[in-house]
Amino acid sequence: MQRTLISLLLILPWLASAQDTIPNLSLDQAIAYALEHNYSSINAERDIVDAQKQKWETIATGLPQINGAVSYQNQLKQPVSQIPAEFFGGEPGTYQEVVFGQAQSMSATATLRQQIFDGSYIVGVQATKTFLEYSQNNKEKTELEVRKSVVEAYGNVLLARESVQISEKNKSTLEDNLYETKRIYENGLGDEESVDQLQITLSTVDNQLKNARRMEEITLQMLNLVLGLPIETPTVLTENLDDLTQKEIDLGLIDSEFNIENNVDYKMAANLNEQRFLELKLAKSRALPTLNAFVNYGGNSFSNDFNFLDSGQQWFGSSILGVDLNIPIFSSLGRSASTQRAKIALEKAKTQFTEAQAQIRLQLESAKSDYILAIEQYGTSKENLELAERIENKNQVKYEEGLATSFELRQAQTQLYTSQQEYLQSMVDVINKKTALENILNK
Repeated sequence: MQRTLISLLLILPWLASAQDTIPNLSLDQAIAYALEHNYSSINAERDIVDAQKQKWETIATGLPQINGAVSYQNQLKQPVSQIPAEFFGGEPGTYQEVVFGQAQSMSATATLRQQIFDGSYIVGVQATKTFLEYSQNNKEKTELEVRKSVVEAYGNVLLARESVQISEKNKSTLEDNLYETKRIYENGLGDEESVDQLQITLSTVDNQLKNARRMEEITLQMLNLVLGLPIETPTVLTENLDDLTQKEIDLGLIDSEFNIENNVDYKMAANLNEQRFLELKLAKSRALPTLNAFVNYGGNSFSNDFNFLDSGQQWFGSSILGVDLNIPIFSSLGRSASTQRAKIALEKAKTQFTEAQAQIRLQLESAKSDYILAIEQYGTSKENLELAERIENKNQVKYEEGLATSFELRQAQTQLYTSQQEYLQSMVDVINKKTALENILNK
């Protein structure tokens, strides 16, 4: 007994710690968590950092560059030259073989280069700003998509759980009906068809229940994936479908002021337009001259043995200051063709930008209509469910009193089950359609 108590005391803190690690999330908490831990969100943040590094990489090309070079040569067999022997007091017309220099040599040079003018560099620096803005807009779009995915996945989990509960209730009711009907039939007061009808309905509902339980597990795994959690995590959802739907009904959202410049698709279309404009500037800049300056300093040393690193070794210094000017003169109209293509690309981007604005406005009106329809459908399906429940209850009573056939009861039950699923789906539609509208409004 004492050993059991000690073991329990040791395991209780671990159980408490394990309980703390299980996420308990409302919809808003799930969205906030996903924006930080979702895999796409993480990579979108890395894209911004990458764009910042690329910006500096481009800027650095126009700043001073220092390069060093070291060269070592060992002439395994030195070349022989012939010079007139009379230079050494020999006979005129004869030649003397001479080896010039020493067998080994080493040189070391450091060169400083500075770009003075390059039109493509100026355009490139401007383009890095546009690319950084694009990366930031892409992150914003990714966050909106993640938010939408979380809302859909969260709603699907709640839908699956509600489906399980309703199916369990329907199955329990059918099992009671089937049990009573079998007893009546066995006592000779009913017919076999009534038993068969209820058995068919029960089998259908049982299959729906099994599928709903599978979907409950799958939808939770899908939610965990969107959240950036291991899919086996037993995440706890603190919302219920009905309360969440009521919270998401906001007709004032329909009349919200819309500033198209806040829409992320508009921003990305504007980015493309600016990018094409810079590409045209780049094409034009290739007709401009480029000017670069450099200065270097180096030394050379010679020896018959490898002693260049010795302190007494003699080195002969040299230094050069220079300027490079490159002037484009004639490209067989290649630069002109490149510039014309860039102009065409810019005109296409302008047309796409105009089209994108029209599409965004159309998407807004469509999203408003879908949201209103979802709210209306929710109200209608709720009323239909109440009617279907009353009809099913009446037929249940009639059947028990022998005033309705098993076929009529089955029809009423099937209608009820359909109304139940339509009601659940209408709640999910309200939540999803509101999210779609908010994404366009950038709320």
